[in-house]
Amino acid sequence: MFFQQLINGLTIGTTYALVTIGFTMVYSVLELTNFAHSSFYMLGAYLSMTTLRAFGLSRPVFFVGLIVSVLACGSLGALMDRFTLRIIRNRAESDVTALLCTVGVQTAIDNSILVIFGSETKSFPNVISSTKIELGSVVISHIQIIILISAVVLMVCLSLFIYKTKMGAAMRAISQNLTAAKLTGINTGMVVTLTFFIAAGIAAIAGTLVGSYYQANDIMMSASVGLKSFAAAVLGGMGSLPGAVLGGLIIGLGETMVAGYISSGYRDAVAFLILTVVLIVRPRGLFGQKQVIKV
Repeated sequence: MFFQQLINGLTIGTTYALVTIGFTMVYSVLELTNFAHSSFYMLGAYLSMTTLRAFGLSRPVFFVGLIVSVLACGSLGALMDRFTLRIIRNRAESDVTALLCTVGVQTAIDNSILVIFGSETKSFPNVISSTKIELGSVVISHIQIIILISAVVLMVCLSLFIYKTKMGAAMRAISQNLTAAKLTGINTGMVVTLTFFIAAGIAAIAGTLVGSYYQANDIMMSASVGLKSFAAAVLGGMGSLPGAVLGGLIIGLGETMVAGYISSGYRDAVAFLILTVVLIVRPRGLFGQKQVIKV
């Protein structure tokens, strides 16, 4: 049973890691907590589901729906930055103003989905083979394999992009000092908008994978993953990409083990229990760095 729960935990943990990576990317660049991030996760799942229902239940349509959801959510994320957050930054408004702006976008997206799709749980069409691989007492489904492989590939690609490309270097420069990056000639507005596009697109991928895994979309999936991704980001260290991955995996494994060995009723409390313990022992998170304030 342990190894079965381990596989289940890694599967859901990698999706949390993907959502947390996007959340962390925005925070590392602007030090902004983007509350709308989890809404892009939910929107991506619903857009993929709608595409499948509209154009046929097949694997090619599934990937078309995935691309549509990534482009749509990424574009909305970029538009949110371009026409709201950038204006707030240019006016040198307080960080609270930008934070409340993301709350407003979150509310708009969540309520739009509620109005269009209703509050009932929607069935996500199953177009992935239901064939399972049995390794002794451990059963691994094809969708679990797809989620694990997709998540690992995306994490590697994002790491290479951030640490090995000029655009990634620009993102890291902005995260160090926005004003200094602007003075060196970096188009900070474009880089920040691209960051929002990538982050929202990753969230859409994670939402689609989770919807396909559970074969259901629910209006509450945004609130659930939003709280857990925030907990995972703080757990790993705000602004740390490796910390986002590790935090997501720890949360996923923790709640799966508790659900399997104790009770499923406690699974949602695990994230915050782990977070509380880590913050008491290591307040800056597992990969967080001490801030040096020069005077």
